[in-house]
Amino acid sequence: MPETAGPWLGIDYGARRIGVAVLGESGLAAQGIATLRNGPAGPDWMALARIVRDWCPKTVIMGLPLRADGSEGVVAKAARRFARRLQDRFDLPVFWMDEYLSSYAAESLLQECSLDSRTRDRLRDQAAACEILHSFRQEHLCRANGM
Repeated sequence: MPETAGPWLGIDYGARRIGVAVLGESGLAAQGIATLRNGPAGPDWMALARIVRDWCPKTVIMGLPLRADGSEGVVAKAARRFARRLQDRFDLPVFWMDEYLSSYAAESLLQECSLDSRTRDRLRDQAAACEILHSFRQEHLCRANGM
């Protein structure tokens, strides 16, 4: 398990966009901080390097996009490749969280906030990264308390 003290960086990996969020040292609430480009040329490593430099995370929590049956598909394999490259570049430990419903939860939250579709599109990946961090933190706290 990661260090209890943060900050933790949460990542929602996607073939076109990568949502990034941070959970600060207090561990109270995650906040979305960026949506990075991704595509055939690869992710925006320079933007990610700036985020790592600015936030100094101790740990990365990656969403693992599993299929409904729990198996790994193409996107999960790509996420694992991305995580290995991230570890190599920034020397940060990576922990995994099943992100099965994170995008759905993020979309529901954004709709509840009465945001227009353009704003929801811009924030969806960051909100999913927040959801991944929140879920991981809850699981981490439950394990630490013997639940």
